[in-house]
Amino acid sequence: MKEIKFSFEDLKVYQKALDFIDLTYKATNNFPKNEDYALSSQFKRASVSIALNIAEGSGDTNAQFNRFLNISNGSIKECVVCSTIAKRLNYLSEDDDYNNRLQLEELSKMTSGLQKYLKSNDKNTND
Repeated sequence: MKEIKFSFEDLKVYQKALDFIDLTYKATNNFPKNEDYALSSQFKRASVSIALNIAEGSGDTNAQFNRFLNISNGSIKECVVCSTIAKRLNYLSEDDDYNNRLQLEELSKMTSGLQKYLKSNDKNTND
């Protein structure tokens, strides 16, 4: 069967966001059951929000895409806090928290870089 693909699926930042979702779901599987509707749920929702906002904003105007990337950046920060809390509660190891932070830092840099590109592209088209 032929694959149907949307343009946002080719974005590297989107692919990295999906990788982080995988990591988050695997990590939260080891959280205590009493966290299923608390930290575990929040961590999953925040990680999914990163990819959802990239997808939703792409293909729209640069200004709109930039707005959705801002929301993605907020979700990235939320994931940093969730990872920190999980580490402090000993749900995550130091290494897992560090790995989360590395991936989140990369996602943050990628979304910021994309925002700069969108802004410079808007300036070039308005000249």
